[in-house]
Amino acid sequence: MTSGSSHSRLLTALALLWLAGTGLRLTILAVPPAIPSIHDDLHLSATEVGILTGLPSMLLALAAVPGSLLIARLGAVPALVTGLLLCAAGGALRGIVPDIGVLYGMTVIMGAGVAIMQVAMPPVVRLWAPNRIGFATALYTNGLLIGEILPVALMIPVVLPFAGSWQRAFVFWSIPVAVIALLIVLLAPRSAAADTSTPTRRRWWPDWNDGLIWKLGIMLGSVNAMYFGTNAFIPDYLNQKGQGEWISATLTALNVAQLPASFLLLAVAERLKGKAWPYALCGTAAILALIGVIVGNGIVLVLSAALIGFVSAIILVLALALPPLLAPPDDVHRVTAAMFTISYSCAVITPVISGAIWDLTGIPQSVFVPFIIMTAALVLLAPSIRHTVRRG
Repeated sequence: MTSGSSHSRLLTALALLWLAGTGLRLTILAVPPAIPSIHDDLHLSATEVGILTGLPSMLLALAAVPGSLLIARLGAVPALVTGLLLCAAGGALRGIVPDIGVLYGMTVIMGAGVAIMQVAMPPVVRLWAPNRIGFATALYTNGLLIGEILPVALMIPVVLPFAGSWQRAFVFWSIPVAVIALLIVLLAPRSAAADTSTPTRRRWWPDWNDGLIWKLGIMLGSVNAMYFGTNAFIPDYLNQKGQGEWISATLTALNVAQLPASFLLLAVAERLKGKAWPYALCGTAAILALIGVIVGNGIVLVLSAALIGFVSAIILVLALALPPLLAPPDDVHRVTAAMFTISYSCAVITPVISGAIWDLTGIPQSVFVPFIIMTAALVLLAPSIRHTVRRG
């Protein structure tokens, strides 16, 4: 293969990875802006709205290991395409009839597709960009963040008026996901995509006795718990402190600050991959930022939230690069599935514990203590991981 064709193949692979990254979040984040319309049309209770918004995160934990099985049987690239198609179909059909059961059922299918995609992405990175794992991971994570921002920013002012209803709007956001699946089928680098020749008895069940997967899961779980938890509790927390006027600015800073971190990592991810000190530095910064949220007011709150979003994005990218770096090629899907199962379980359980502590103590600031503990675990665990490629 000539250097020119090799370079063209890499550029195509990187472009497809970025597009697949956007597909991870487009259909999920189309829901929050449409909640008022869905609530009015289907007469949902607050509990039913909570179930609707929580289903995708739950599926990311529950469907990760089945995604590993699919990769073991079909290969990483066919599994990625399957996940994209499930996501597009489930996302588009959520409003096919005005019924809460159908909405939940199609959301489950959509969430399962996203879970399969997330497990498939690190093995695909290993296949398509084995010498640029850090950069490729940063690139598809950048696509993920863009995929989070676009539906939130465009749904109410552009898409809903254009589509005319939330049902058609869901179809609108599902179309790009189906197109991305088609582009991967047509353009995926053939030599790298031919991973279906692996033995039919390829292992898929994670080795739950392997300490590595627990370390990776808890490390990623710490940032997931902190990010989702702070998003969930900051509005009520600020209202309790009598600073409700800062809610919008604080949440905006928390989420928008991820973007500059993502673009920064496009330049430096290759140099940071496999090193322990970035986790320790970012984890320490996150602890300080959480303390800033607890004790700060006004602009200090906003800056602290921005720092949480910034370091969360850095830890996310570096953690997602660890399975293809540390696991043998045939085990990347198993390690990734276990990591997502553990990490998203942490993201569900930790906020529940935080809320219970707030209820029990009556102290609003106590809600952030479990996030500080989880982030301290990240700082302690990072140096214990052998940042070298494992051999089977």
